[in-house]
This record gives sequence, structure tokens and C-alpha cells, in this order.
Amino acid sequence: MEQHEFGAAVRHLRESTAPESVGLPAGGRRTRGLRREELGELAGMSADYVRRLEQGRSHPSAGVVKAIARGLRVGRGDYERLCALAGYAASDGTVPTQMGPGATRLLERFSDTPMFVSDAAMNLVAVNSAFLALGHWDLPGDPWDWNIAWRTFVDPFESFQQSAADADDHQAVLVTQLRNALLRYPGDAALAALVDELRTRSRRFDALWRAPRPVQAFESSATFVRPRGESVTLVGNLLAIPGEDLAALMLTAAPRSDDAARLAELVSEADGSTVVKVGQLGPG
Repeated sequence: MEQHEFGAAVRHLRESTAPESVGLPAGGRRTRGLRREELGELAGMSADYVRRLEQGRSHPSAGVVKAIARGLRVGRGDYERLCALAGYAASDGTVPTQMGPGATRLLERFSDTPMFVSDAAMNLVAVNSAFLALGHWDLPGDPWDWNIAWRTFVDPFESFQQSAADADDHQAVLVTQLRNALLRYPGDAALAALVDELRTRSRRFDALWRAPRPVQAFESSATFVRPRGESVTLVGNLLAIPGEDLAALMLTAAPRSDDAARLAELVSEADGSTVVKVGQLGPG
């Protein structure tokens, strides 16, 4: 990775860190986040060295990466990403699959919006009852049936329909996510096997893997066809869950549209728990 990517990530984390979250006073600040001097003090290095790192003029050691992560008190996901950008494998190199309280609260608080949580390998970890109300995801059978990339490139759902442009965007996001995951978790044998199998079974995936498309926005539109033939068109936005290296996909309809009315009707008929954890048979 280019050094400026690591530097940009450090600067973003520094500017996004609330001073009080790392034990510093919050008052009397002209800019958001931490100053370089404060990060340097927390991480045991000079402000000038922090500046050189952020400008891509110095390459960090593994110890420096750990010191910065410790100083900013970042979660596992951000630490893994810093390691990857600096060219180091994280300690165990396997995809975390545990859903923490942050992801659980997200699903609970948006109970009227179809959502699911996936891990870095694109396995479903949990869904909410609004997502189940779409009647989209059937029961697992093959080893990777809970894997979003697998169900997109190898075994797609008939009930999930996209335009060519939206399908291109959706596929590009999935390939980008898996490339990043393989970089962060080189020791995850199941993840590597999934990528190899996808490249073997799908020409489209292999082409995107060899020449990935730039991702402009982590969103795309799709039409979900219900068992009785009625359909609802929703836009999916992929949101990172900081600290847990998980992601949430939120499906929404255009405000005051017929799709919004149909979605509200479907959700009102949903039964069961607000959050449903699903079994993972794929990598992770």
C-alpha cells in the first residue's frame, strides 16, 4: 500500500476521535478531534513524526502502528485496517465474527427498516425481522449460502433483481470488500478458499478481481420480488460499524413512494425477534 493511504487513515482517526474518549479535556478547541501534539503524546512520539506519517513521508514500524492504535483507543476493525495499510498482518489474521453491542443496537433501533449485519468476509451475521419480512433469503444448503458474494456471483436469488448499472455497482463493492478483507486477514484459510472458489466459478468475479472497478458509493438499488409476485424496490447502503470490523446494510424506499407504502405494510406483518442471528457456514 502507498504510505499516503496509511497517513490519510491516521489523520481521519485522529480528527474523528473525541478528546474526552481518550482522557483529554474537550474545551477550547478550534478544530475537531485531536491535535497532532496530543496524538504524539498519547502514542509516545513527536508531533513532527505524526505529521510525517500523515503526509506519507515516513513508513511506520509495526510497533508504531500499535502505539497509534493504542493511543487513539481504536477498536479491532480500525487496528486491523491500519496494520493492512502499513503492510503488516494483524496478530491472528482471522476474520472476527462476533457481533458486539454496537451492531446489536443498530439492528434494534431500526426495527422498521430491513437491515443485516455482515462480517469482513461478507457472511451474514444477523438480520432484523424487517429484513426477513422481505422473504428474500432462503434457508442455507451449500457451505457458502450465507455469504453475500457467493449468492451474488455464483448462486443468485431469482427474487433479487437489479439493473445492469446497479448490478455493476453492487458487484464492485463486494469485490472491494473481499480484497480488503484478504489483505487484513491473510491467515484466514476459509476466506482464501472462498476467493479462490469465486474466481474459479465466476468469470465476472475473476475479471473484477484482476481489474477492480473504483467504488464511488457503497450503495445500489434492487427490486425484491415477493412470493406472491408483488415487488418492492429499495436502495441498499453499506455502513461500516467502527471497532467491530462488521458492516450493516440498510434498505430504504423513496420517501412517500408506493414502495415505501408496500415496505411499511410488509414490516407491520413481520413476526419474531427484532434481531435474528444466523448460522455461518462460510469463512470467518
